[in-house]
Amino acid sequence: MTAAVSFAKSSAASSSAPAFSPSAFPSPAALALEQTPMHELEKVFQRGQLPSLDALVGWEFRGINHLPLNVLPLAQLAGIKKFVKGFVRGENGQVTGYNSPVKNNVLDGRWHVAAKRYGFYAVAPVDPTSRDNKYLHAVLLDYGKGGNKAYDPTSALRDYVVQVDKSNPDLFLGKAYGALGPLRIPTNFFILETFLVGLTDYAKR
Repeated sequence: MTAAVSFAKSSAASSSAPAFSPSAFPSPAALALEQTPMHELEKVFQRGQLPSLDALVGWEFRGINHLPLNVLPLAQLAGIKKFVKGFVRGENGQVTGYNSPVKNNVLDGRWHVAAKRYGFYAVAPVDPTSRDNKYLHAVLLDYGKGGNKAYDPTSALRDYVVQVDKSNPDLFLGKAYGALGPLRIPTNFFILETFLVGLTDYAKR
């Protein structure tokens, strides 16, 4: 991303007429991460940078799930290979977010986003004193604090997100865990890339 485009993105987050126009398609960098083996993704994640919440708020991000045995089309068959995440700051200053489903067409094709929103989460830098404190250089997406229904399986999700490279403010890598009582079970990685100007508010139900 050039400096000029980066400035335009920054301005867009606080303007009613955003100037930032990212590509409709995933970047080569995002597609390369999708092809990276799990053990190498772990190294990329460990080298990542703490994202700024201000860089996330007001935007929707193109998402790609990277499951174990990524060479098999398991995520495509389950309809979860592609998705969108959005981030919103409430009147109380708390950052929250949501997921939207995406038509699972070819990976390098367009993201066709459904109007549905689900899988809500609270967002904050990792608290070293909390149970979910595995990665202090990440922000935590805590679905247990997202106001989801008690029977909603997404409530068990805990996602850590880092910025892949400090020179690229639009590419992030997430590592997902499932909470089972006191246990935290790693499930998959996912890639996030700036996609569209997001909501300023949303109704959860």
